Amino acid sequence: MFAVVKTGGKQYKVAQGDVFNAEKLEGNAGDKVSLNEVLMICNEGKVSLGNPLLKGASVSAEIVAQKRSSKLIVFKKKRRQNYRRKNNHRQDYTVLKVTAIKG
Repeated sequence: MFAVVKTGGKQYKVAQGDVFNAEKLEGNAGDKVSLNEVLMICNEGKVSLGNPLLKGASVSAEIVAQKRSSKLIVFKKKRRQNYRRKNNHRQDYTVLKVTAIKG
């Protein structure tokens, strides 16, 4: 059994017991989270599609950790203009473990 959920503007295919990285969600490690934007559930070959979301479906998950990605360097340059800008970025994300799929 698996589901396709939408969180943080991205879609993830998850099954029970999966651990995945999602955009930052509020909460601490050990907190329970319910992802209510379920787009699809497949249960032993029987597919349920939402239009766009499934009513009454949810995915329960547990927050494993709050982390930050590795540093990404942003460098802008215009040649022969003496224009150089260096910046960097680290994105926050949440590590989730799926505990149950209700659909």
